[in-house]
Amino acid sequence: LALNPWDVVLCISGTIISCENAIVVVVIFYTPTFRAPMFLLIGSLATADLLAGLGLVLHFAFVYFTRWEAVSLLTVGLLVTSFTASVSSLLTITIDRYLSLCNALTYHSARTVTRTYIMLILTWGASICYGLLPVMGWNCLKEPSTCSIVKPLTKHHLLILSVSFFLVFAAMLQLYAQICRIVSRHAHQIAVQRHLLPSCHYVTTRKGIATLAVILGTFASCWLPFALYCLLGDHSSPALYTYATLLPATYNSMLNPLIYAFRNQEIQKVLWAVCCGCFSPTLPFRSRSPSDV
Repeated sequence: LALNPWDVVLCISGTIISCENAIVVVVIFYTPTFRAPMFLLIGSLATADLLAGLGLVLHFAFVYFTRWEAVSLLTVGLLVTSFTASVSSLLTITIDRYLSLCNALTYHSARTVTRTYIMLILTWGASICYGLLPVMGWNCLKEPSTCSIVKPLTKHHLLILSVSFFLVFAAMLQLYAQICRIVSRHAHQIAVQRHLLPSCHYVTTRKGIATLAVILGTFASCWLPFALYCLLGDHSSPALYTYATLLPATYNSMLNPLIYAFRNQEIQKVLWAVCCGCFSPTLPFRSRSPSDV
């Protein structure tokens, strides 16, 4: 089988994604103080992206070194599960941020921990179900005319995934719009109480909106082209278009650690401590609000 340069690029991307997210998973898993809901959600996102990176590498290896259909279905199922879990984890983080601002006084309660575990179970349960569909027989290996732009997924399967993505994106837009209003109102109240200049309120609000714009802009620019092409393309569409839209989608898993993990000051402290050789897993940290992550 001739080596496709696009597959090589996807394999390299998968390697980078795996390394980045493996660092986040190890830091959160081996640090007992990182058991707060926001760290559990970040860990879920990193785990999903780690599996996505491994899936890209395994898919490359199996395509060029073995031609077993069963193995191909398993790797595609892993990719569907991991990318679905990644997108769903972004939604759970958004929900957690919104609830932390609406219920600031009761956020650090047992109810929040229970709610977090429920969201994680629903996220991974739905993602695994999506990933098992091609393995359980919902594939186009026997009927090539039903294939989507991503073989061996059927057109109907990819349609469901695309519609689910747009629903998640719409929910995130709505929640972040509400977060912007809450942050703006809180900043105005603090400025009035402390007799600060109006410019301080505008600076705080502008920073918050800029952060949210980066989060949503990154998510949309990475996934929207592929989601739209999934709706418009079919098995007869050029493979070049599939690769050109799928590659940016994988970059979202590469950027997620930079946006949600490495910007967190507690995680930064642990990473610096590890680099300096003075890591202590019992090092106390100040638990910050998820809206700051």
